[in-house]
Amino acid sequence: MLSAKSLFQEILDNDESFALFCSIAASGESQGGWENARIAALVPDTQRDLAPKIVRHGADEDKHGRIFNALMKKRGLRPVPVPPETDYTMLLEQNGIGLAHDKLKRDEPLTLPDIVTYLAHSRVTEQRASEQMDLLRKHFADHPDLGRAVRMISHDEDNHLAYCHEELLRFARAGHGRAIQRTLRECALAEIRVYRDVSLAVMAHMGRILGWPKPKAAVLAAGIHAVYAYERLAGWRRMVSLRMPDRRNAL
Repeated sequence: MLSAKSLFQEILDNDESFALFCSIAASGESQGGWENARIAALVPDTQRDLAPKIVRHGADEDKHGRIFNALMKKRGLRPVPVPPETDYTMLLEQNGIGLAHDKLKRDEPLTLPDIVTYLAHSRVTEQRASEQMDLLRKHFADHPDLGRAVRMISHDEDNHLAYCHEELLRFARAGHGRAIQRTLRECALAEIRVYRDVSLAVMAHMGRILGWPKPKAAVLAAGIHAVYAYERLAGWRRMVSLRMPDRRNAL
């Protein structure tokens, strides 16, 4: 029977598929670390109190990248090239979500709307990350090799999501509510498209590596399309709501 646990177990048990999975994850986390470091360096003077939290966010992402690389090293594996069609972070930027890398590479201070955009983008993507890690924690929290890493990363992603909620609510109280809601909606609708496309690409690569028969691959692709249909209809709304988190001052 197909399930999230059985699929990931297949990927875990094969060196080539495990190396690809970890390489994709490590690349995305490292890219997130770079982005947050640049944003922290360019925070406008009026928002300097945010800089340490953004630095912490980036440091966590860098740590996650190192964890995925360490998991490969532990099995005697090396990172493999990340296929462009599986690069979630790069594809989000290409779709105009978040702050453009060209802007981050310049030594010009960001504006307050830039910070709102960063936080809205992070709120959407951290929702996805938190949910994915929660799924892995559900099935692999006690795994002898993955358990500690899964628990640690899941805890961090929950902190990141809480931080985004709290800071966006602060900006909403300061009069930026409409801009926040507009940006959140744009980010969410773009993210679910990118996530669908990346999921299909990753499953295609895993299917080739693991030798999945065509009927199995077709069922998985249909499942991905079904998730997208649900998210396009209503599921995206969970990514744009804001509530004060139980974890206050998480970063």
